[in-house]
Parts: sequence; structure tokens; C-alpha cells
Amino acid sequence: MKHYFTLILLIGAMHFSVAQNFTRQDTLRGSITPERAWWDLNYYDLNIKVDPETETIGGYNVIRYKVLEESDILQVDLQQPLKILSISQDGEELDFTSEGAAHFVKLKKKQVPGAFNHVVVKYSGEPKKAIRAPWDGGFSWDRDKKGNPFAATSCQGLGASVWWPNKDHMYDEVDSMRISVAVPKPLMNVSNGRLRRVDENKDDKIYTWFVSNPINNYCVNVNIGDYVHFGEKYQGEKGELDIDYYVLRHNLKKAKEQFKQTSMMLEAFEHWFGPYPFYEDSFKLVEVPYLGMEHQSSVTYGNKYQNGYLGRDLSKSGWGLKFDFIIIHEGGHEWFANNITYKDIADMWIHEAFTAYSENLYLDYHFGKKASAEYVIGTRDNIRNDRPIIGPYNVNQRGSGDMYYKGANMLHTLRQLIEDDELWRQILRGLNEEFYHQTVTTEQIENYISEKTGIDLSAFFNQYLRTTMVPKLEYSLDGNTIKYRYVNVVENFDMPVRIFVDEKEHWLYPNSKWKTETLDGTNPEFDINFYIETEKI
Repeated sequence: MKHYFTLILLIGAMHFSVAQNFTRQDTLRGSITPERAWWDLNYYDLNIKVDPETETIGGYNVIRYKVLEESDILQVDLQQPLKILSISQDGEELDFTSEGAAHFVKLKKKQVPGAFNHVVVKYSGEPKKAIRAPWDGGFSWDRDKKGNPFAATSCQGLGASVWWPNKDHMYDEVDSMRISVAVPKPLMNVSNGRLRRVDENKDDKIYTWFVSNPINNYCVNVNIGDYVHFGEKYQGEKGELDIDYYVLRHNLKKAKEQFKQTSMMLEAFEHWFGPYPFYEDSFKLVEVPYLGMEHQSSVTYGNKYQNGYLGRDLSKSGWGLKFDFIIIHEGGHEWFANNITYKDIADMWIHEAFTAYSENLYLDYHFGKKASAEYVIGTRDNIRNDRPIIGPYNVNQRGSGDMYYKGANMLHTLRQLIEDDELWRQILRGLNEEFYHQTVTTEQIENYISEKTGIDLSAFFNQYLRTTMVPKLEYSLDGNTIKYRYVNVVENFDMPVRIFVDEKEHWLYPNSKWKTETLDGTNPEFDINFYIETEKI
């Protein structure tokens, strides 16, 4: 049975309707169902064996949880074509019913609030193959130049349940987890956190990793290859940070040169965002057969050891070739995505706007403010304004891809309004401290920034996050008199704009009604750091 949802967005007198059809599976995947709400994740113990030759996996996951309130039905998620073989609690097999990727477990044991219990989910099968990773998700199966298996996972949006059974909703992060992966010799598996042990059998090796910090489901990863390892120590804000690199053997020389940017990334982002959030779990960069992804403490890399985005400058300013896009962008996600994580993918802009913006903050730190501005302004050509940045809630649906570069330009514009760069830096650092290792909503981020700036930014965020309209400043000139107003704006949008008159800074305070004032000169120039359109009439 299909459920139909219509997103009606009301902002002042402006109405925007986005009608989409969503299924029961979308709701089961994207909402906090009653079968999820009564228990809180505590620990995962994931144990699997991967066979690259048959492209199959199998094993079990122990799901430990805290009971919040009494219930006897627990939802576990695992996507087809993988199959659950059994689910048990305290050694006793349990009955379950399946509805697509959602599996409803009938518990026999009384669930007492405050108690910690666990279920064991055994499964196996051939997981979905990623066609265009990391965007469509699943397992990427490939071969290196010597013919050795080369495989990795990626699953943002699609969900971690595409390759392992779990509570597949972003609102609840597990507190810690163990990841044990058996792979054929001589291959190695690299996952999140720190390597605890390697157990050797006749035909395979079992690599056991431990994550001591909370981690969201889609960031858990498996990376399998004929890897070589090297590393370094970074002296950061919280002391010594272990940095480890895992690359294919034939790429070792290139990696040792290209990965020098890792410490430059950490230096810049610790300055802007605060300490790297996962010192206890180290930082790793791992080569994979796709472009890359922000897997927590196990960032994956496939940018072919070149600067830019696969050698291209997304800003066309020249500055995009001054850094390796994947090292910088995916590294930035350790703060915005892995430290601060959205509760609902509708708010994915919290990950992508801040991290796209981190690219020009990296440039700001290492190359100066002018380079930073030219880069982010250059990315405006990538903005489509096709639909709002925020998507519909509770159905696992993200908003427009404009969350990247429209989002970055929104934040760059906000920096102009604040004027005080040190205050802006403290706000960015404060976000990572206030919401440290937490899942959040858009409203929490908006309210925090409004509070710390002392500016009511509700109309500002409504404009850029919830509509496709670009504010347009209409103006006319009569000598040194300027008449101006905003059009294409939401109710109460009154963002100030900086202009330059005879090279002197001047601020205009437009809203949707005409205003007139006299300038100390003629031919004003509008500051292009503001993401608006201007039209002389």
C-alpha cells in the first residue's frame, strides 16, 4: 500500500508545494517508528566474513541496547537481497516478521526500563552492488593493477542496512562498536577506529577494529585490498594524534607526497572548528575504488592522487587546484557529519553546506581571505535553485544538491553580516563544542547561530534553506541618491548589504519596501561576497 505525502512549505505569504509519492518503506526507513523509539543503542559487535571472489558476505551483529520503556517488538533493518538467518536473545531464537527492509522481532523477555539487553542477528547473502559509488551506495567490487580484489562499502542515504543489520536511522548513534572482518590472505581489511588485533587462520585473516566514540551507521565501513601502511604523528589541540594511511602498493610513492595535505587540513580545521573530534580513534585515510567518503576516523580516498576534484577546479577560480578535494572535503566532514550529525537526512545541509564551506576556510587559512572568497564565489555557477535545500522529513529524503555550494555561499554571506571574523570562528568552534558527538536538527543550528550573533536570522535561513528564490536587490540612481528594495524574498527578509562608494564602505538596509538615501558619492559597487542578485531599474 502506498502512502502519499505532500510537503507544503508556508513562509509568510509565500507558498511552495513540492508533491512527491512516498511508500510505506520510505516511512519505515525514515521515521522514528514505535518499534525504534523504546530502545536506545549502546553497542554493536559486528562480525562478518567477506568473500570477494563470490561477492558475498555473512556473519552476525550483536545489538546491545538500553530499554527506555516497555515493549515487546523491536525493529531491525537489513536490505534485500541479504537475508536474516536467525535472531536470538539470551540464546533463545526469536520469531520475526519482515516488511521489506524492516524486520519486526517479537521479544519473549520482559523489557524493563533501564536494563541493558541484546539481540544477535545472523545473516548472509550477496549485498547490493554500488553502481556509482558513493552516490548510490552498496559494495564496490574491483581489482587492483595486479589483479588482487579491491573492495569497499559506502551507503549514505541508502542506509547501512544495505550491508549489515542494524537500527538504520540517524537519530540514534551507537556509543561504541567492534568491527571484525575476515578476508582472504593476503588481503587486509581497514575499518573505523583502532586496530585491536589480527587473527590468522589457514586461508584468511580476521581484522578486529574498535570504535570508542559514538558513530553514525553510514560511517561504518569495510575497505579490503592489498594495502601497505604508513603513518605520522600530528601535534594538535588535544595532544598527539595518530594518522594512518592505507594505500595500494603501487601507489605508495604518490600517496606519501599527496597525503602531506592531511596535516595541513587538520591544522586549518582545528583552527576554525576546534579539536579533531576523534583523537581516541585516530585519523585514517584509506584508498578505495571509488571517489571517497567521510567514514568516521576511516576517511576513504579515490581522487587519483591529484589536486582538485578528479583534477578539475569546481570554482573555475584557480584556487580549487591548490588542494586535493577529497582530502579537504571529506576531512572536513569529521566535524560536520561525524561530530555533528543530522537526525533526519532532510537536514543533510548541516553536513554538506558547512563542509563545502570548509573548502574555502582551508584556503583562507593557508592562502588568505581573498583566495577564500574567490573560490566560494566561483562555485556559484554550480547552483541550480531547483528545489529547497531542506527536504521532506520522516521519509529518508534529502533536499537539493544545492546544499553544497548554495549552502557554502549562504554561510559565506553570513560571515559578512557578522563582520567580526574572530566571532565567526568562535561560532564555528562553538557549534562543535555545543553539539559534540550529537545528532541535531536544523532548528538547533539556526537557534545557536542566531543566539551567538545576536541577530534574528530566521528570515535569512528561511530564504536560503526553504525556498529556491535568490534575493534580488532592485535599485535606481539619481546622482548620489539611491532608491532600493528587495524582491523575491520571504516575509521579514531584511538582510543588510555592503556597498562601496568611491572605495569607501557603506551599508544599505533594504527590505521589501522602497527606501531612499543619499550617498557620499556616485556609482556604488555592490559587494559580491553577498549571495544576492542586483538589478538596476
